[in-house]
Amino acid sequence: MMIGYARTSTIEQKASIEAQRESLRAIGCDRLYDEQISSVAPREALRAAMDYARDGDTLVVTKLDRLARTVRHLGEIVEELSEKNVGLRILDLGLDTTNATGKLMLNVLGSVAQFEREMMLERQREGIAKAKALGKYKGRKPTARLQKQEIVGLLSEGLTKKAVSERLGISERSVYRIANGAI
Repeated sequence: MMIGYARTSTIEQKASIEAQRESLRAIGCDRLYDEQISSVAPREALRAAMDYARDGDTLVVTKLDRLARTVRHLGEIVEELSEKNVGLRILDLGLDTTNATGKLMLNVLGSVAQFEREMMLERQREGIAKAKALGKYKGRKPTARLQKQEIVGLLSEGLTKKAVSERLGISERSVYRIANGAI
């Protein structure tokens, strides 16, 4: 049985998740699991797909970065699948771990993918530092601080912190920080 797994980092990526689902259906995945969540958050659909997989099944993803965030994480996933005699197939790489060559290529490509991600993050940090030095990067606008008086006023009227956060479109945590004098 082929078990498909699709993931995007945000719920705004509707086209991407749908394209992944279509690709997985097109190759004949019998069962699909998908989620729209950051790779660093607990991924319940991935866990469910791996738990569902049985001896002789294959877990299928469209791209390597949809599955694992680091080489170590990839190794953990592959090891768990191997212990259950479940293969891994990555469509855009034409990679299948049911053979020795596929396993080798997966490790090499996983290392390259992690390197690319680390380089991208390094360039991003450098760009932010340069923009800050030029006074062009100020970070996110402090929306809760700008509404401090309004928040205090609504709380004094008897509104709950949750009601204030919903009314003003800010996090409940920000309302708590203002109420406790942290901001």
